[in-house]
Amino acid sequence: MKLNLFILSATAMVNAVVSGEMFVETKVDLGTAGDFAILSKAGISTVPNSSITGDIGVSPIAATAITGFTLTADVTTTSSTSDQVSGKAYAADYTSPTSSDLTTAVSNMETAYTDAAARSTSLSTATVNYLNRGAGEIGGETLLPGVYTFDRDVTITNGPLVFDASGADDAEDAVFIIKTTKSVKQAADIGVTLSGGALAKNIFWSVAEEFIMEADAHMEGVLLVKTAVTMKTGSSLNGRVLSQTAVVLQVATIVEPRA
Repeated sequence: MKLNLFILSATAMVNAVVSGEMFVETKVDLGTAGDFAILSKAGISTVPNSSITGDIGVSPIAATAITGFTLTADVTTTSSTSDQVSGKAYAADYTSPTSSDLTTAVSNMETAYTDAAARSTSLSTATVNYLNRGAGEIGGETLLPGVYTFDRDVTITNGPLVFDASGADDAEDAVFIIKTTKSVKQAADIGVTLSGGALAKNIFWSVAEEFIMEADAHMEGVLLVKTAVTMKTGSSLNGRVLSQTAVVLQVATIVEPRA
């Protein structure tokens, strides 16, 4: 047990580099999972019309688990298209090499989730609390780069949430990780915004249970979710949904973050 804890701690530490007297987190490596706007192990459903900019994929399940999109098979049968998806749709039962490519992507997704979940909580200061900040309520907060750890539901209800990289040495590389052993719940009409050069591709939500966005909410970042993701009517995401179970969309919009 002590050896396992040491290994886990050491693994988390190599994901940070020293800048002055502060640890600066490195990005979570998504591998080929980062090629998808949505990747799911248990299915993707939509109440039309949703709008997805990027590719979607399901594995190890078949294309029948992609519902509400009215898929049209490509002549190569390696993928399909939908009026709701700007890219292509992939499933484990499509023609090779799709199945093996998806197996790799799902494995990369699981590794990324494990990596983010194992990151060490940033050291709290007199002005910044990284452990159970706001007792779980982060609506109305401005978050600086670092790893925020929660052992409870994370809620975004008391106003917009801001990710601010203005104090970082290199704003474009500033990494934010929000990890919880519970769920994330975002209230209707509540938004998440970026400030000081923060980028959605460098924001990682590691969530052990559900991620729920109510109607007309807006989110930024990569959702690494072990259970279900639900995006209700009019909700939107600048980022990716990488879910180890189902993704449920209700007239939702997802746009891949810029590279």
